[in-house]
Amino acid sequence: MTEVAHDYETLLVDDDEGVRTITLHRPPRNEFTWQLGGELNQAFAAAEADDSVRVVIVTGSGDFFCAGAALGRQRDGSGASAAGQRPSADAPRIKPWEMSTPIIGAINGPAVGVGLTLPLQWDIRIAAEDAKMGLVFIRRGWIPELGAHWLLPRLVGMSNAMDLLLTGRIFTGAEAAEMGLVSQALPAADVLPAALDKAHQIAGKCAPVSVALSKRLAWQMLEETDHAAAQATDGELYRWTTQQPDSREGVSSFLEKRTPQWTMSKTGDLPPDFG
Repeated sequence: MTEVAHDYETLLVDDDEGVRTITLHRPPRNEFTWQLGGELNQAFAAAEADDSVRVVIVTGSGDFFCAGAALGRQRDGSGASAAGQRPSADAPRIKPWEMSTPIIGAINGPAVGVGLTLPLQWDIRIAAEDAKMGLVFIRRGWIPELGAHWLLPRLVGMSNAMDLLLTGRIFTGAEAAEMGLVSQALPAADVLPAALDKAHQIAGKCAPVSVALSKRLAWQMLEETDHAAAQATDGELYRWTTQQPDSREGVSSFLEKRTPQWTMSKTGDLPPDFG
């Protein structure tokens, strides 16, 4: 991997053949602060704007992914907000589900509170089988945020979602995999290598514009209730992709048994509605 130059204080960033690994780095527990959240937002925006970055992985340094918010006692005694100054509501915020770049969460250790609601917004999650995970908000007098009430039932079904939301209990990465909250649960040491392998499959074998469209369509279709409308949208975009240079390259490289050389850009060559 090659370290990427940056001004972040709470993140480490490395590139490896189209895969950018962002490591949450606030030892020893990688607790979330407004600074970390702002820097992660900046790092996502930078990756999205860079055509050389095909996939983003987010993991944690040391033995933790993210142990939740760094709780600081407020003047009103609530202690409810993360340490540091909250960013302005007007500050631009990138929406992971609207990014053309896939995000893989390599949850290498405990992921609690915001340490879990953040990766719910990403595309693929791989967890350490013994990682402690939990939406513990309700045990602090709060409720889960970042759209967790919308996302969780779609990922694990209503019954499992209600169990996790209403008890705030701790569960393991292995149980998360059984519920479908993560796609794999592995020994902790294998989590990042598995994420890198999956990311390199995407970066090395899949057309960037096709990846961008499939990702964004999958998220968009969560809100589409009309099957016929969904199929019409798929069909229109399918026909569009078949007329693009990367379609010809994909077929040619397959027939010629060689690595494809994609020429289209995830930032500049998307259809108008996705630009």
